[in-house]
Amino acid sequence: MTGAGNGLGAAFAEALAAKGNAVVVNNRRHADRPFTPDEVVRRIADAGGTAMTDGNAVDAPGAAERIVASAIDRWGRLDALVLNAGISGPAVKVGAGDTQLEQVLAINLTANHRLVEAALPHLRRSSAGRIVFVSSTGGLHGVRGRSAYAASKGALNGYALSLAAELRRDAIGVNVLGPYAATKMTAQPGQEPDPLLAPEGAAEACAWLASAECGRTGEIWVAGAGHVRAARAMESVTMRFSPDALSALAAMPEPRGYQGGEAAFADFYQDITGE
Repeated sequence: MTGAGNGLGAAFAEALAAKGNAVVVNNRRHADRPFTPDEVVRRIADAGGTAMTDGNAVDAPGAAERIVASAIDRWGRLDALVLNAGISGPAVKVGAGDTQLEQVLAINLTANHRLVEAALPHLRRSSAGRIVFVSSTGGLHGVRGRSAYAASKGALNGYALSLAAELRRDAIGVNVLGPYAATKMTAQPGQEPDPLLAPEGAAEACAWLASAECGRTGEIWVAGAGHVRAARAMESVTMRFSPDALSALAAMPEPRGYQGGEAAFADFYQDITGE
């Protein structure tokens, strides 16, 4: 469980432990502040669960291998990978400042890819291998002022859905969770966090997606306040191109969802050929 020192990650780790999982509570160490995973592990232990800390920064060289090794060395197996670590980057408009795109991608996308590569050999040996990518609806819809963040989450969504298709033959479930929660990342100056959007409200969904009971794969789920809904990129019906047709199509008549880009292309081709 990466990025589990506080907020959503801590809530997810505690929910996973409450379901009987032994959890690696990962968060980068900061020399100038307490190591918050210690407190998360203490709460898990007080509740009768099992957990350990890991202080690797997910984007550091060799971190993926070390994080996975922590679980294998301690418990000899790895059944689920929950990838929550992420940063938002600065709030700036494109062209009006440094969006820090490369730094955001390094943590929100590349580090997750490296963790998947390190974990896959062990997940393939599990009877219930699961991967949960913690993403954002910003990756589907965009976020004003957070172009780097939205780009990283859009890339993460595409990566996760492609991975799900590739790993079906290995019976490894791969899903995306887009939580709505009041956290340090979403906090607004001068505003109190909405108690309805406490991180725990998305934790049950996360724990279920990471469990052996979850037989679903290749899907995006939005969760918060104990509620959940499905999300998917959609396409409209097909019309012959003309500028006048665009407004009608933008209203998304008869929206269609697809399991993969191949299916979207096949449907488009069928529309234009009638075959």
